[in-house]
Amino acid sequence: MRNSECGVYRTLVVHDRQHRRSNLARSIPHSALRIWNIPHWVRGVAVRIVDSHVHFWDPAVLHYPWLAGTPLDRAFLPPDFAATAGGAGAGAPIVKLVFVECNCRPEEARRELEFAQHLAQGENEGEGQGGPDIAAIVAFADLTDSPGLDRALNALCCSPLVKGARHNIQGQPAGFALEPVFVDGVREVGRRGLTFDLCATHDQLREVAALVERCPGTRFVLDHCGKPPIRTGRLEPWRSCLARLAACENVCCKLSGLLTEAEPAHWRAEDLIPYATAAVECFGIERMLYGGDWPVLTLAGSYGDWYGFTERFTAEWSAADRDSFYAGNAARVYGL
Repeated sequence: MRNSECGVYRTLVVHDRQHRRSNLARSIPHSALRIWNIPHWVRGVAVRIVDSHVHFWDPAVLHYPWLAGTPLDRAFLPPDFAATAGGAGAGAPIVKLVFVECNCRPEEARRELEFAQHLAQGENEGEGQGGPDIAAIVAFADLTDSPGLDRALNALCCSPLVKGARHNIQGQPAGFALEPVFVDGVREVGRRGLTFDLCATHDQLREVAALVERCPGTRFVLDHCGKPPIRTGRLEPWRSCLARLAACENVCCKLSGLLTEAEPAHWRAEDLIPYATAAVECFGIERMLYGGDWPVLTLAGSYGDWYGFTERFTAEWSAADRDSFYAGNAARVYGL
């Protein structure tokens, strides 16, 4: 896809999306009530789950400055995940996981990859760790380190489990994602055949869209629907930025992370529905991936809370669409 094709809204597509979003906005309260009243025994059941966004960490092994002073400042490992998420599927087992880098100190990135590989080997060889297979790794790569980037990406490509790279845009100053060194780094990730996970907040999405438009040869996965402003109840300009991103066919989106963007202690399903619906309207089911964002989601609820929301949200989808969302799309995007 040429850059010009990605960066320009085609008139018919935009008008169609605006029409559907307008109809959707009028129907949300009724749809929410209707979906949430469907009895469990008539709701569809996902055949399997590939969780596209799971973190494991151990502060005794690596350093994670952002965990300091939070309830997350302890080890979260595969047995913990198995204990909390094992029953969440209710007939839809979590069969595979995608480990996503956890923002440790940049100088420890190589050790984090080794840590993730060790966990994956234990799970995949059935050594009693107690969780689903870790089928892929999205590893950290410092895209601002031009002298060391080739070496770092070569190391990632040496691991058959590494399917993607991530360097958080969240927390960076305005303009960071469009710095030439960062753009070049993202392009190089694409040249290596790796995906690039986009972790950014809603106020950074215009910049993120411009980045994507400059990198048509890289496949992107937007984490957490671009972290919409759920606590304020605003849809714009987040939704328009999401539509701009979705106009680029090399971008997929994870339905994940919404619990922690809502009011942690008081979130309600109806708070999340407009944002989940808008994401699906923009990207289509074929480009939506299920992600748990465990253990970060424990700041706002349980794994069962999140899975239960997605189960109800997708209740009226076809069995094929549910299977694509819960497993097939992640398997395709990350080459599982």
